[in-house]
Amino acid sequence: MDSQTSQSSQASQSPHTFQVDLRGLVDLLSHHLYSSPKVYLRELLQNAVDAITARRAGQPDAPARVRLYAEGGTLRVEDSGVGLTEADVHSLLATIGRSSKRADPGGIQEARSEFLGQFGIGLLACFVVAERIRVVSRSARTPDAPPVEWTAADDGSYTVRTLPDEARPEPGTTVHLVARPGAGEWLTEERVLALARDFGSLLPYDVRVGDEAVTDLPAPWNRPYPSPATRRVALQRHCHDLFGFTPLDSIDLDVPLAGIRGVAYVLPSSVSPAQRASHRVHLKGMLLTERAEQLLPDWAFFVRCVLDTDSLRPTASRESLYEDETLAAVREALGERIRSWLTGLAAGDPERLAAFLSVHHLGVKSLARHDKEMLRTMLPWLPFETTDGQVSLEEFAQRHPVVHFTRTVEEYRQVAPIASAQGVGVINGGYTYDSELIEALPSVRPGSVVAELDADTVTAHLDAVDPAEELALAAFLGAARAKLDPLGCDVVLRAFHPLSVPALHLDDRAARHEQARAEAEERADDLWAGILGSLRGSAPRARLVLNHLNPLIRRISSLEDRELIGTATESLYGQALLMAQRPLRPADSALLNRAFIGLLEWATHSDPTEPTEDGRR
Repeated sequence: MDSQTSQSSQASQSPHTFQVDLRGLVDLLSHHLYSSPKVYLRELLQNAVDAITARRAGQPDAPARVRLYAEGGTLRVEDSGVGLTEADVHSLLATIGRSSKRADPGGIQEARSEFLGQFGIGLLACFVVAERIRVVSRSARTPDAPPVEWTAADDGSYTVRTLPDEARPEPGTTVHLVARPGAGEWLTEERVLALARDFGSLLPYDVRVGDEAVTDLPAPWNRPYPSPATRRVALQRHCHDLFGFTPLDSIDLDVPLAGIRGVAYVLPSSVSPAQRASHRVHLKGMLLTERAEQLLPDWAFFVRCVLDTDSLRPTASRESLYEDETLAAVREALGERIRSWLTGLAAGDPERLAAFLSVHHLGVKSLARHDKEMLRTMLPWLPFETTDGQVSLEEFAQRHPVVHFTRTVEEYRQVAPIASAQGVGVINGGYTYDSELIEALPSVRPGSVVAELDADTVTAHLDAVDPAEELALAAFLGAARAKLDPLGCDVVLRAFHPLSVPALHLDDRAARHEQARAEAEERADDLWAGILGSLRGSAPRARLVLNHLNPLIRRISSLEDRELIGTATESLYGQALLMAQRPLRPADSALLNRAFIGLLEWATHSDPTEPTEDGRR
C-alpha cells in the first residue's frame, strides 16, 4: 500500500506542458506587442539576413541574396542563408520562444552578436497577416540532408515532411505566406516594396522585391561627395524625403566606440521643449524604430536623428530601445556631439549660428543652464530682451556695471521705460530659463554684478522733489494716500523722465504676496483670518509714483476739492496698472469704473452760479 501511495504521489507531481492558444497569442502580438501589422515584413527580412549571416560565418564567400515576390494575396521570400534540417525545423519552428540565435557552443550560433533577432518570435509574427505559412529549407551545414517543408496554420497545427532534392537544390530557405481574410493589402507588391525599403534600405546584403532594389548603400551620410556643399545639399534632400522638412543644418553623429554612425537634422522652425522628439534608429542596417524618443538629451529637442548602430539593445517588440547603461552612454555621447557642433559654429561660423539661435535659442539656453562651458561659449550670442534692445548677456554686462533683471515679464513692463530713461539697464528675466542664466553670469564672467530689480531700487533712481515743494503739496498727497490706502498702495512724489508718464505703479513679489494675504484675510472666517493675520509681514506695499515733472500731475496737485483729488488719484492708479499690463483684481476693476464715472460727472457738472431745476443756486 505504501509503495502504491508513493507511486501515486510521484505521478501527481510529474511535470505538465503548457498548452498554447496560437490564435490568442497572435491576437496578443497584433494588438499589444506590435504597433502595426507591417512588422511581419521586418521579421521576414530579419530571419533572412540572420540566416545569411549565419552561413557566412562558416562560408565567407557564400551568396548573400534575399528576394521577395508578392502576387495575388501571397508572398514568397527566398534567401541564400544557412537553411534548416528536419531536426532544426522540429526544434526551432515548432517551439514558440526558442531562438536559433541562442548560444550554442561549437555551432554557428556563437556569432550571435552579428544577428538582428534576439527574441525567437520569428515567423510567429507573420500570422498577424497570414493564415498559412509554408517554409521550404535546405541546410548548408548538412549538404546531404534533403530539403524539408514545414507548413503551419493559424489554428496552431503544423506538418513537417521531407522533399526531393529538386524542390530546393541550393541551400537556403523559402517562406510562402497566404494572406488571412482582410489582410490582403499587406501582401501586395506595392506595399511589400514600400515596407522593404523602409525597413531594409541599409541592410548589408542584396535585397530585392521582384526586380526592384531595396538596399541603398552606402548610407547618405557615408557616401563620398565632390564638395562639402554637394554633401550638404544631398543631406538636405535626404532629410526632406525622410522627415518632410528642409533642415537648417546637419550634424554628423559618428561615435565609433558605440558603433554609431548617422546624422542629426536641425529643425527649421521652433518647437516646444516639452514635445518629445522622434528619431529613426537602424540596428545593423534594419530599421528598428522611427519613434525613438529617449535617444538624445531632453535639451536637444531641436534636431531629428537617423542613425545605424550595432550596440543598442531593442525591446521585445523591436520597436523601441531598452533603457540601460549603454543607451545612457550613447545619449551622453550624442549630446556631446551636438554640443561640439554649437561651439564650432560659435568659433567659426557666426552667421549660421545667428540663424540657428533666431529659431532655437530656447534649446541652447536650456543646455547652458547646466553647462558652464556652453554658457561661456554662448554669452556673445544668446539674445535677451533688455532696455538696450535685443542684446547678449556679454554685451549688456559690458555696458552696465550692475546687471539688473526682473523675474517676471510683468515686472519688466512696469519698470523698463522708466529705468531706461534714468540710465538703469534692465534685462527681462521672465522668459523661460532667462533668470537662471542671468544669475549664473558671475560664475562664467568673474567680476559681473547681478541684482534683481525691485520697487525700492527703481524708486531710488528717481529724482527726489525739493522738500519745500513736497511740503506745499502735503494736503494733496494726504488726500491721494487716503484714497489708495484701502487698496494697499502708497503714494510718493518723484521727478523722472519721460515727462509724458504721469504715474508709475511699482510693486514686487513680496508686496503682491502681502496684498493677496490681506485679501484672503478679509474673506476668511474668524479662525482662518486669525491664522492669516499671524502671517502678516513687514513687506513693502505697492506704490504709485507720481511724476512731478508731468503737467497733468502739476494741475491735479493744485486742486483743493478732496473728492476730486480722490477721483483723479484713482484714475491715475488705474491708468498706471493698465500701462504696466498687470492683471486687474475685482477691486481694481471697480475702481476704474468708479473713477471713469466720477470724471464724467465732474466734466459734465453744471456751473454752480446757474440756477438748478428747483430754482436754487
